[in-house]
Order: sequence, then structure tokens, then C-alpha cells
Amino acid sequence: MVQTIQISDLTLHEVKTKFGLQENQDDSFFREWQDNSPELTELEKQQLDQIKKNFLYLSEYPTTEEVVKLVVLSPLLSIAGFYSPPFRIPAEVSVQIALEAEGELVRGRIDVLVLQDKLWVAVVESKEAGFSLKNAISQALAYMIATPTPELTAYGFVTNGSEFRFIKLVMQPTPQYGFSDLFTIQRRENELYIVVGILKRIGELIKS
Repeated sequence: MVQTIQISDLTLHEVKTKFGLQENQDDSFFREWQDNSPELTELEKQQLDQIKKNFLYLSEYPTTEEVVKLVVLSPLLSIAGFYSPPFRIPAEVSVQIALEAEGELVRGRIDVLVLQDKLWVAVVESKEAGFSLKNAISQALAYMIATPTPELTAYGFVTNGSEFRFIKLVMQPTPQYGFSDLFTIQRRENELYIVVGILKRIGELIKS
């Protein structure tokens, strides 16, 4: 009998074990977040300053995942160009990953899936403010493994509204993943500038 497992229940260790993933900590593996990103306009910086101000105010109260999406995630994706051609964003996409050898079916739903010409090119996973990114990272990796184009690089972006991290996944010849640094909205300087710059950079790579 096939056992169904919810992706939200998987730890990072379980994702790595079940799918044979290895973390690549070499700086050369994930250069995309470190290389020069497109310059932001003064208007974009003003918008990002307002996003930071809005979230810091709202985070003084209980902040749900929906608030994180509305106040932080959606504006960031808009500024980075993911709401413009050639990208489309179908929300809440179901994902199933069959592990026939173990008799398991891993199932879950993606918060936001960024597509280009029906190709899975990026995963965005938002978690409630106050929650660690650890669970979001394990879920995002599990979703990314389900890409229908394993020959292409997949990118992930996880946030709880306060913290932000990027993921790179390469399935061939062996499944490997790597992380960017952790960025936070809590520092004096506005690290959303860096976050949007990386999003723009990844968008350019995807389109090319």
C-alpha cells in the first residue's frame, strides 16, 4: 500500500535522504546571487523602503502567512519583474512526487510558482512571520525536485517576511543544492535592495 506523506511534514534531512540530495558549499556553485545584479532605480528603492517600514510596523502584531504574501512577497516579485511577460504566476499548485522504491507518495501545494512558457523555473515559498526558514527550505527543495525539466537549473526563494534566502538546485548529473547568505529586514541598512537585485538577476538568467 502506498503511503502518502505531506511535504510540509518533511525535514531537510528527510528531503536529502529520500531524494539523494547533497549540499554544495563551494562558492563557485551558486555564483548567481553573488555576481553583479541590475541597478535599482531611486523609485524602486523608495518602494522597498516603504515595504520595510510597513512590515516592521505590522510585525508588532500577530502576522499571518497571508499578510507576509500581501505586504512583502507580492511587492518584491512585482518590482523584480515577475508579474510581466514572459512570466506567469499560478498560485497554489499541487505537486506529487512518487518514490516507488519506498512505496511512498510525497504530496504538497506550492504557495507561488513562477513559470516561463510552461517551464518550472522558480519556486517561492512563504512562511508565517516568526517561523524559522528551516521548514520553508525543506519544503521548497522538495517542490523543486518535482521540476519537469531536470536538465535545467531551478531556483528557490524562501521568506517569512523578516528573513530571505535563495536556493539553487541542479539535478544532473547528481542532485545538488546550495544556499545564498541569509538576508534580513531587521538590519539598519535595507537588505531588500540586495534581495530584489538577486531576484532581477535570476529573472534575467531564466529569460536568457
